[in-house]
Amino acid sequence: MPIAPEQVEAPARDAVLFRSSPVRTFLALFLLLMLSFALVSPVVALLGEGGAGNRWWQTAAQAAVVAALAAGAYAYSTRGSLRTWVRVSSGGLELAAQDSDPILLAWTDIRHVTVRREGFRNLLEVTPVDMDRVHPVQGEEAGPPALAETPDGQSFTADLSEVWPSPRRLRRELARYLPADDPTADDLAADTN
Repeated sequence: MPIAPEQVEAPARDAVLFRSSPVRTFLALFLLLMLSFALVSPVVALLGEGGAGNRWWQTAAQAAVVAALAAGAYAYSTRGSLRTWVRVSSGGLELAAQDSDPILLAWTDIRHVTVRREGFRNLLEVTPVDMDRVHPVQGEEAGPPALAETPDGQSFTADLSEVWPSPRRLRRELARYLPADDPTADDLAADTN
């Protein structure tokens, strides 16, 4: 069972929480499927023979039901239900990605932070100064977030595609706490404008 952010005491009072949202995923996918219907249905109507019993609103209602079922199935599937949360505060950066145990990194323990787009996904990469300075917050069942090899070294990674408020707001919060002389802070601040 993943650890919820409410089960972990925030390292500081000014903490801002970013968490995955199945509702947001459902709405985004539902709207995408309905937009696809709106673009494709006129073409299908021109190519096919519409009988006297076919009404546009009946087809739209059917499309809405199919879109709702497909979006709901994805949002609550294994992939869609993976919980990610990031908490940013003056005490550091907490990260629990895709059902991992949460970790805490003080700002002085972070070498580099990147929020970047890869296709349709937003990814967070956090590179610690040293792996020995990563503090497990609570739990030892799932292990730490996934690690990836980056040009800066081993980095913790998290998929932010379903995170609310937005990855843009996360960039702003990260830029607030990173030292002004850190090039990462300049990159994050430039991304928010």
